[in-house]
Amino acid sequence: MANIDTASLTIAELREFAGFSNAEQRYIKRSLDIGLGRQDAFKLWARTPDETAAIRSQYVLYQELKGLRGEMPEGGGFDGIEQFMGTLIRLTAFDLAQERLAGFSAYRFLYERLLGPEVRPWLPSAFCAAAALPQIRPERRRGLLQSISEAAATAPGWSARAPTFYPEWVEKEAA
Repeated sequence: MANIDTASLTIAELREFAGFSNAEQRYIKRSLDIGLGRQDAFKLWARTPDETAAIRSQYVLYQELKGLRGEMPEGGGFDGIEQFMGTLIRLTAFDLAQERLAGFSAYRFLYERLLGPEVRPWLPSAFCAAAALPQIRPERRRGLLQSISEAAATAPGWSARAPTFYPEWVEKEAA
């Protein structure tokens, strides 16, 4: 029974990922390669000098993910919240400013994989805070903030289930 549940959850995650735009899918895969240290993102993803520079910046900034994984506040207290949320908002703002993630769903999908299921309660507030920053273009701010549903913003609880699908680069075969 557990295998059937895991398989159906994986299929749901595959479907969700398939619903993202090509740019979102590409950015999520690239970000996972960088954030999880899976592959050399320069070799796989850099097509232009601008992309090379963006990947370099992302490598530098994503070094903070390691610390975030160990700093996640526990329980309902406020101890450590400023350090954790400040870093999470800065990382989120960087990713949103790249203009590859069109909304909350793609952002949540990425960050659940970068930081684990424990981060879920923190994602709506980090997303809204980062999306509202002046570093994000005003018309983009509107679209990002409208992308988060009321249900996501006000959820009474979050699943502790770890993601099962981690999208990766797929080499195209020669025809």
